[in-house]
Amino acid sequence: MRGTTRDRGQARGAACAVVAAVALAATGCGGGGPGGAGAGALLSSSWGDPQNPLEPANTNEVQGGKVLDMIFRGLKKYDPRTGKATDMLAESIETADSRTFTIRLKDGWTFSDGEKVTARSFVDAWNYGASLRNRQRNAYFFGYIEGYDQVHPDTGAQRAGTLSGLKVVDDRTFTVRLRQKFSGFPDTLGYAAFAPLPRAFFTDHAAWLKKPVGNGPYAVESYTKGAQMTLRRWDGYPGQDKARNGGVVLKVYTDNNTAYTDLMAGNLDLVDDVPASQLKNVRADLGDRYINTPAGIIQTLAFPYYDKAWNKPGTEKVRTGLSMAIDRRQITDTIFRGTRTPATDWTSPVLGEDGGFKDGLCGDACRYDPARARKLVREGGGIPGGQVRISYNADTGSHREWVDAVCNSINRALGDDRACVGRPVGTFADFRNQIGRHKLSGPFRAGWQMDYPLIQNFLQPLYYTGASSNDGKWSDKDFDALVDRANAETDPAKAVTAFQKAEEVVRDRMAAIPLWYQNGSAGYSERLSGVALNPFSVPVYNEIKVS
Repeated sequence: MRGTTRDRGQARGAACAVVAAVALAATGCGGGGPGGAGAGALLSSSWGDPQNPLEPANTNEVQGGKVLDMIFRGLKKYDPRTGKATDMLAESIETADSRTFTIRLKDGWTFSDGEKVTARSFVDAWNYGASLRNRQRNAYFFGYIEGYDQVHPDTGAQRAGTLSGLKVVDDRTFTVRLRQKFSGFPDTLGYAAFAPLPRAFFTDHAAWLKKPVGNGPYAVESYTKGAQMTLRRWDGYPGQDKARNGGVVLKVYTDNNTAYTDLMAGNLDLVDDVPASQLKNVRADLGDRYINTPAGIIQTLAFPYYDKAWNKPGTEKVRTGLSMAIDRRQITDTIFRGTRTPATDWTSPVLGEDGGFKDGLCGDACRYDPARARKLVREGGGIPGGQVRISYNADTGSHREWVDAVCNSINRALGDDRACVGRPVGTFADFRNQIGRHKLSGPFRAGWQMDYPLIQNFLQPLYYTGASSNDGKWSDKDFDALVDRANAETDPAKAVTAFQKAEEVVRDRMAAIPLWYQNGSAGYSERLSGVALNPFSVPVYNEIKVS
């Protein structure tokens, strides 16, 4: 879900009375979960209203992504345990040059309304997602495809209706031609933006938005904004990963502490984001029903390179010095209690070594060393403006707590009580608006949850010149050239090596300060079994059993 710095702590929790007023009889607020047991029983789970309509190319945040993961299946699927991309609707994806791909679909797939899934289902969906006129937030995912500059130009009006790089061959075959070589392209195709769409999406768009129709193991039964969404198992689903429960009731919460309280009271079955304030109690409360597992999420401090003060020779030493002034281990142990791990690179351990994670790539620059930190900050000309002001949104999560801890660590290391302060911004929306309008004059918190398990996804969207989520506008020709070389490699191992060379440029320039890797956390009721989080920190709903 790239393109925006995500916030898992976004508005999440609603008063039980509000939910009860609109809930179905089977999903009442008191006396436990939705009721019933066995393969036909529903489970209830905490949720937050999606920020955007549930169009695959318009959903780039976690809450909407949960629904898309249940109601859609694409060409690829990411293994819920390893994250590896495996064929789902794709029978084959072939290429001779890593630029032109021939995609052949498996037979027998339909949408839940009975319509057959064809090559046209994908091509029409991708053209819709790429179109400037449709204002889809994930449009840039189609930026690799030839013709994107015509359907979604950086400036001016749209000059073409469809992507020239997409061609339907027959009902089960289409071809894709990219603007440049990208050997990892097939592995990106499990992301929801690349999902197929039925004709109803185009012929009665308003009705589809009210009740989305997909081709996944669940179908949307009802949705009341601000209250809940009910999804039922689709018995006609042709895939192997069929739902092992009768459905899921997603209940809207604006406070994850309220959700946790409802879980403990027996009014909710699953909470997939245990609040920091409950971490000291959760083991005693839930025992083995508490999950804390690595996820493809990294937290960093980004910098505003559009501000000349942070983009002049020598400031890379200042940024490296600040990195070495942060005692990551103490902060993660004290505040996050095992749900965060000090970062030693700019990716995530869930990638594994073969996927590009290289433990210790950051080297000394990520080790707490106050003496070295002071020396580097001095050699770099000192902190621009004399003070680091870390911007963060103050409305959700425990951001204030960790930002204060980071600043206290920097102040102690540099021997200056005013070297670093937090700069709270009222809401996440305001925070993102200030980032987008380039109104920040100091570092700001940045989080990245992988869209797909490739090292490329942790580097190119964030640090490539002009990239969609390069919020600080960092630019480096050496980095760009290495990324281009890595994308052109047809050998996966050689591609990973080239990406790691690019990551070393990020390290040497300290483009952003890596802080810690974030785990996924969840707690569940005694009614459930088989509960797990995938590498994206989302519950694997279809595998959950209700007893």
